[in-house]
Amino acid sequence: MGEYLKIVGGRPLFGRVRVPAAKNSVLPLMAAAMMCQGETVLQQVPDLADVRQSMAIYEALGGRCSWQGSRLRLKFTAQQGEGVLPQGPARAMRSSVFYLAPALHRFGRVQTVQPGGCNLGPRPIDIHLEGLARMGAQIEWQGETLVLTAPRGLRGTEFVLRLPSVGATETLLMAAVLAKGETVLRGAAREPEVVDLANYLTACGAWIQGAGSSVIRIRGTAQLEGCSYQPIPDRITAATLAAGVASAGGHITLEGCPADLLEPTLCILQQAGCGVRRKEEGVQVERSGSLKGVGRLYTGVYPGFSTDAAPVVAAALLTAKGQSSIEDTIFENRFACGEEFCKLGAKAWREGRRLELVGVPALTGAPMQAADLRGGAALVVAALAAQGESRVFGLEHIRRGYKDLPGTLQALGANITLCTLPEQEEPDQL
Repeated sequence: MGEYLKIVGGRPLFGRVRVPAAKNSVLPLMAAAMMCQGETVLQQVPDLADVRQSMAIYEALGGRCSWQGSRLRLKFTAQQGEGVLPQGPARAMRSSVFYLAPALHRFGRVQTVQPGGCNLGPRPIDIHLEGLARMGAQIEWQGETLVLTAPRGLRGTEFVLRLPSVGATETLLMAAVLAKGETVLRGAAREPEVVDLANYLTACGAWIQGAGSSVIRIRGTAQLEGCSYQPIPDRITAATLAAGVASAGGHITLEGCPADLLEPTLCILQQAGCGVRRKEEGVQVERSGSLKGVGRLYTGVYPGFSTDAAPVVAAALLTAKGQSSIEDTIFENRFACGEEFCKLGAKAWREGRRLELVGVPALTGAPMQAADLRGGAALVVAALAAQGESRVFGLEHIRRGYKDLPGTLQALGANITLCTLPEQEEPDQL
């Protein structure tokens, strides 16, 4: 609670931002690099809390990681081991689950605790485990400890995902590329991050067909070789900055992020009254007049409206004339930020998975507490439009997915400062 962001709203945003590599691509790519011989170099990687946690897991399992500017170099050197994931990083982020298949391939065994992450409601890993079991892994729960073994290696199979889980698709994709024989995944997730992982593995020597569709075919290979790779840009960072302009007004250019990655978010912002220009290698977003409500929206699997973008878009709609409603079909607790919006004077309330909004003429600054990553970013977006001073606490959540968000917004003209409370001072009653 010691650190917080002080934001004095009412200043429009202007300028250009180069969108960094996607956190949701970088994390599975780091785990996949564990399966490769030689070195992998990932380009334009943001130095995030979750990336650091993943580095800790990679090194604990027997690899080496180092930064070279914005390049992340990874080389796995251990020839044998127990495959035990360190509890701290494993509990800190859900993406620790990506190390299950690589550790099984390297050691024939992996041990971990239930993965952590944001409190968005139940997020089981049962589809991951069902698929790995079909490929020959033995699964045992010892209290809160999960142990998987595959002393004879994994084998190809045909598996139907009952839900198009991105994480499960990526886990089983990693399991299949070094498994014996052919694997067919049906009902697979189609998100760009899945395609990015498949492209990286293919560059390393894997045989994958159909990534980006609901049916993916993989032929196992004996060995993968590391390579230099540029992950896709972070569409959620781009959506956050676009929502920031919709909230505060102004005109920004998002460089290096193709519009098709952002399309559902851009369409919603256009419907609300923003100007959007789609260019070959970027997007321009501007807002000069007032916004209007957009009616009822639903999040969904790709190519639908992303659940991760929903809170920041909701924040931009707090002063839109009329009503808006966003229902999240992925997570039960996506809109914990709704109660915090009300502290700014917004008319927002939750009904189950749905956040209802009625636009107000103006917001007034207030202290707010971030409860999760995207909800925390949404509080920042909302504060950009509020009159007077806001304080956003819970920065540990925001840092998991954004590299220096206050610095990025400062460069665009926002009045935002990272502050620290004196030790003897208690934070405002939130």
